[in-house]
Amino acid sequence: MQNLIFNINQQIVNPLIGLLFAAGFVLFLYGVFKFIAGADNESDRETGKQHMVWGVIGMFIMISVFGIMGMIVNTFGIDKGVLRSPGLTAPQTGTVR
Repeated sequence: MQNLIFNINQQIVNPLIGLLFAAGFVLFLYGVFKFIAGADNESDRETGKQHMVWGVIGMFIMISVFGIMGMIVNTFGIDKGVLRSPGLTAPQTGTVR
């Protein structure tokens, strides 16, 4: 079961969240460009503002998804090591010899 959760997280959820976060960031940058380029046009400035707002909202939602995923993992007692990449290990603490 934990292997299935790991595979779903690594293959579907993480790339999807990254893609949607990138889309929100691109929308925000497009809004900034539209706002600056249309400085003399009120409708272009308003369109730029709306794109920036929706981009920030989208990025906030994607960051919130990571928090929700953490709550789900803690609620169901899933081993957090399952959700890490298999090639990465936590740094060891203690004295170095």
